[in-house]
Amino acid sequence: MAAQLSPQQLTETHRTTLDQALEAIRTRAYWSPHPEHPKAYENDGKAAFDALLGTRLDLDQPGTDDWTGAEVSPYGTELGITYPHPDLDVLLPAMKAGMGAWRQAGPELRALVCLEIIFRISARTPELAHAVMHTSGQAFMMAFQAGGPHAQDRGLEAVAYAYQEQTRTPSDAAHWSKPQGKRDPLELTKNFIPTARGIALMIGCNTFPTWNGYPGLFASLATGNPVLVKPHPRAVLPLALTVQIARTVLAEAGFDPNLVALAAERPGEGIAKTLAVRPEIKIIDYTGSTAFGDWLEANARQAQVYTEKAGVNTVVVDSTDDYKGMLSNLAFSLSLYSGQMCTTPQNLLIPRDGISTDAGAKSYDEVVADLAASVGGLLGDDARANAILGALVNPDVKTRLEAAAGLGEVALASREIANPDFPDAVVRTPVIVKLDGAKPDAEAAYLSECFGPVSFAVAVDSTAGAVELLRRTVRDKGAMTVGAYTTSQEVERAVEDVCLEESAQLSLNLTGGVYVNQTAAFSDFHGSGGNPAANAALCDGAFVANRFRVVEVRRQA
Repeated sequence: MAAQLSPQQLTETHRTTLDQALEAIRTRAYWSPHPEHPKAYENDGKAAFDALLGTRLDLDQPGTDDWTGAEVSPYGTELGITYPHPDLDVLLPAMKAGMGAWRQAGPELRALVCLEIIFRISARTPELAHAVMHTSGQAFMMAFQAGGPHAQDRGLEAVAYAYQEQTRTPSDAAHWSKPQGKRDPLELTKNFIPTARGIALMIGCNTFPTWNGYPGLFASLATGNPVLVKPHPRAVLPLALTVQIARTVLAEAGFDPNLVALAAERPGEGIAKTLAVRPEIKIIDYTGSTAFGDWLEANARQAQVYTEKAGVNTVVVDSTDDYKGMLSNLAFSLSLYSGQMCTTPQNLLIPRDGISTDAGAKSYDEVVADLAASVGGLLGDDARANAILGALVNPDVKTRLEAAAGLGEVALASREIANPDFPDAVVRTPVIVKLDGAKPDAEAAYLSECFGPVSFAVAVDSTAGAVELLRRTVRDKGAMTVGAYTTSQEVERAVEDVCLEESAQLSLNLTGGVYVNQTAAFSDFHGSGGNPAANAALCDGAFVANRFRVVEVRRQA
């Protein structure tokens, strides 16, 4: 096919950005090429989003046997958009057809094409923000930032790691000469070719379709693999638009657009389970429930499986020299997006005898009451609360929230908030429940993930007991994040030792504008891949290196 984007054009446009990304992952310093503020874009995306409602999103991909779609916004709007439903026996062979040319392109050109895709996605950030908002329930600014530039950063980060890992071996022919004494040396030329595993399946999630989806999508594509995107049935639109953009760029660059395709499913079809065990699928990226993640790891034996599942995120509260800042930071962490983040703290481990602070000694009851007051103050204004909380993503979250109040003494009751712009949105403030860590019946509650705006203030006998409970929690249940507040170097070392030994990401004494449930691409690792919450980290070399193998071709010199 005729290319409209030449390798030279792609190099001139994106090589500098690739180099900057490579430098950023080396230094771990702050860097982003994607603007976070809506004013940096030409329009607000609302008209483009509205124009999609009630339409058929035709991706012109082979094997379409039907049209499907039943998305309803958590804010109450029926999207009415339909998407191509695949005949897998037609689509999967078509996706493999372009692998040869994509392999021959080499790591650099593949990376530059991926950067062009991300560049095109970035230009449509406002439109995608509305798509993320109305499929995930995130408030608009969070959908704009997390679903737009932050997701794009994570995709670009994956491309940088993919390029780095593929270029560890020389791309040019290597000359090998072994001396043989008086005889002529043995001489060979050797070529080392990064070779894709096969079709990658990216299984999208409901809450962060782009942020969690882009790393796997671009890690696989940049390493030469076709990518089949299987969105969550309640969050198809953001990934369908992504696939549309990717297919356009691939075609313009002279490659087969079927290297990226969409697999939208009919209601209740469960196409992910069917796809996961097909022999054509060689890589799987999944974010979602522990049960299905465990099933994938056990049953998709033909594929390299990368999972981000669930954990019980924990904060140890020992002492602080900024009591007000600690409460404010925790209040925002518990409230952001109604706690519907895999990184939101769930368990706050507080010594029953209290903690020392710059405001004097505080008892367990005082700490919990003050945190409840801080959350209440943060969300006291309904307009601000709506901007922070967004909407509950599905009825299951509401059910868990309502049930949590019966698990112990309620320190902060959840309240309903009306959203004047979206009357059908289900908006709830967080609940904080007090539990006694010494009681066996409480353990079943705090050692189970309760996804949503639910947190447990767990009274423990001592800080040492909190550290041991932290260890057990991470080892047995996993954690995406761990936090701790302490003015003691000894306690800090103890918590750090647990996180190093059990492989959990740790944030210490956060009291300002950085929160335990937020991570920055190019600098922070999201998850570790070393505890039950996830078997991969976003993003490191291990996340990309096994998506390809190096095939060596030796020739007699």
